Amino acid sequence: MHFKEVFILAIESSCDDTAAAVLRNDKVLSNVVARQSIHEEYGGVVPELASRAHQQNIVPVIDTALKKANINKEQLSAIAFTQGPGLMGSLLVGSSFAKSMAFALDIPLIAVNHMHAHILAHFIDEDGFDKPTFPFLALTISGGHTQIVKVNDFFNMEIIGETTDDAVGEAFDKTAKILGLPYPGGPLIDQFAKEGNPKKYTFTKPKVPNLDFSFSGLKTQILYFVQKNVLENPNFIEENKNDICASVQSVIIEILMEKLKLAVADTGIKQIAIGGGVSANTGIRTTLKEAENKYGWKTFIPKFEYTTDNAAMIGIVGYHNFLHDKFVDQSTVSKARIEF
Repeated sequence: MHFKEVFILAIESSCDDTAAAVLRNDKVLSNVVARQSIHEEYGGVVPELASRAHQQNIVPVIDTALKKANINKEQLSAIAFTQGPGLMGSLLVGSSFAKSMAFALDIPLIAVNHMHAHILAHFIDEDGFDKPTFPFLALTISGGHTQIVKVNDFFNMEIIGETTDDAVGEAFDKTAKILGLPYPGGPLIDQFAKEGNPKKYTFTKPKVPNLDFSFSGLKTQILYFVQKNVLENPNFIEENKNDICASVQSVIIEILMEKLKLAVADTGIKQIAIGGGVSANTGIRTTLKEAENKYGWKTFIPKFEYTTDNAAMIGIVGYHNFLHDKFVDQSTVSKARIEF
């Protein structure tokens, strides 16, 4: 028998954000994230620097999360943490702290797959946001992943399409780098695209069979396109930045939508939920919302703070695992790559 109120402390440290959240059942009481700005000067995440920053941030972040939730650690029912996938050094900081704290408090420990959490973030109880019903299709898009997942229930998910090379977030960030924009560049592409003409430049979409994706060829195509035009006009990027960003974003959205339409046709499922850092992109969000009327889909877009890496999404998975006694012991190891 479970307590009427379940309090989950969740810890997320898979990449460069140190995050902690406290949930009471499926309601978020606090969701705290410490972002690492040190990577900006390197144009990408440096794993060793990330793990060191996690070590500095984890205690104050968890302390803040508990204080904002207005509970003390003795009230916690369990501790959930990201087991993988992610940067090994970063994962170890979160898992080691979670293990130690759970052991000291003598409460259960819950290991969470980061990608499952992006999908199940939709089940956080949040005013104004609907929850999908099973089964539904999830499009998980981030810097490291691009997947279409058939979600049958909380513990039964099947990848039916994924990238064969680079993820969509990588395509956005590499395009930004080619254009000389600072890291992280994906949000800047989105920002400039709002002021540009998405039909100004045409890029060839990769021909990938079934529901799989590929973005490496598109990245190369964008690189050669920019290099060629800069040779002809050294000011090409500055003079056409908005249009370039809009055109790149447009072709990426077209690629994602074509695969989603195919997935809906194959499965007959018309509920679409998005997750992952790239789901914060306003162009993707707008296009998905338009698809509701255009194709008769029901689309689910999470609250903005639950799109990028955060601990609330780890907590909601932890809560459902708690209800089904899905716990792990101290021998559980972090995994940079983890079976979906």
